[in-house]
Amino acid sequence: MALIRWDPTRELTSLQSEMNRLFSTFFDTPTHGAGNGTALRRWIPAMDLVETDEHFVLRADLPGLSEDDVSIELEDNVLTISGERKAEHEDRKEGYYRVERAYGNFARSLTLPEGVDADAVSASFDRGVLEVRIPKPEERKPRKVAISVGGANGQPAIEGSETS
Repeated sequence: MALIRWDPTRELTSLQSEMNRLFSTFFDTPTHGAGNGTALRRWIPAMDLVETDEHFVLRADLPGLSEDDVSIELEDNVLTISGERKAEHEDRKEGYYRVERAYGNFARSLTLPEGVDADAVSASFDRGVLEVRIPKPEERKPRKVAISVGGANGQPAIEGSETS
């Protein structure tokens, strides 16, 4: 009878590979389309949000799309980018063995701070990257309140003024 030395790292490696297999089958299985037998994968474009001195800059990777495929809306301080990437293969007879590229409708929303000027938001589209520049709202300045003693009737008066 041969003795086999127990190695706890081998057990952890085995557990990790089983967990990876489980999650791969769960997350990589495409959902099926609405009764037509086609497989759909949900597509959510990657986005970066960067803050500069004057702007918030949003960049979204939208490969294969043009500016006509994308819509940008700003309503109630919520910026929404939406669009659709259409499937390039319509006919199953073309010999596709594996389809991994996701397609379909997408929408991403971002809540902006109060006071953003919607008319000053600008967008550009270059080589599959959408860039939206959102000017930062002006900071509210503190209001100075002047206090005077002894008003016209002998009562204290408080005056207020707003400084800009």
